[in-house]
Amino acid sequence: MKLNERSLAFYATCDSPADNAGFLYKRGERHTAYHRRWFVLKGNMLFYFEERESREPVGVIVLEGCTVELCDSAEEFAFAIRFGGTKSRTYVLAAESQAAMESWVKSLSRASFDYMRLVVRELE
Repeated sequence: MKLNERSLAFYATCDSPADNAGFLYKRGERHTAYHRRWFVLKGNMLFYFEERESREPVGVIVLEGCTVELCDSAEEFAFAIRFGGTKSRTYVLAAESQAAMESWVKSLSRASFDYMRLVVRELE
């Protein structure tokens, strides 16, 4: 499948139901301050926007081959999305409450095709 910015932006903002959506704080990669962003999880893609009403995502994280885990951070209710490999980026996010954090960690952990494949095998 070929993806481009326009098709990703359309998918991120179309009326298809989201698996999870809400504000999270995202730690920057270069400037390690936290920025409040609107996140939308659809399938195995986690889109993030400047504001809830934004029409184009600032970025997208494809959640294949990642692990989601709680982490130590200056920010309360923090968790990390980690990818295997030496030069892979780790995304550090923080929720606004314990319940929101638990909901996001659960949703993100179930978002990959690897997880779905495992569920299907168990059901067979």
